[in-house]
Amino acid sequence: MKVRQILASKGMKVITIQPQQSIRDAVITLAQHNIGALVVVNDQAVPIGIISERDIVRRAAEAAEAAESIFTQSVQDVMTLEVVTGMPQDDIFSVAATMTDRRFRHLPIVEDGQLVGIVTMGDIMKAERDQYRGEIDTLETQIMADPS
Repeated sequence: MKVRQILASKGMKVITIQPQQSIRDAVITLAQHNIGALVVVNDQAVPIGIISERDIVRRAAEAAEAAESIFTQSVQDVMTLEVVTGMPQDDIFSVAATMTDRRFRHLPIVEDGQLVGIVTMGDIMKAERDQYRGEIDTLETQIMADPS
């Protein structure tokens, strides 16, 4: 199964944020959309970073005595700069392995330099589960139809 199949079923909409926006804006956007990460894009909508709930919590913990100040910092001060991206033609098993090995749960999908979607570990788990369920159903049908 390929990433493009996941995007076809879940949609290609990606919630993004600008690097100069505040962490408060990021937290509000994450909560409004019930998501765990935002792709940080420049004015041309090209991904330049990613910011997750985890990034924000870790930064707040570093400055525990001034944790409130985290909200006035800009996204670019907290975001992860080295964004690992995928492509629509990537195999979901290899994507899952990369996400597991690198310990992140959100993978922006880029095609021809443009952001075209995002997949999460949850999306991959659901796709794998559905694929396995289909294979099991097929095997059960074959077994039940076998006259011997």
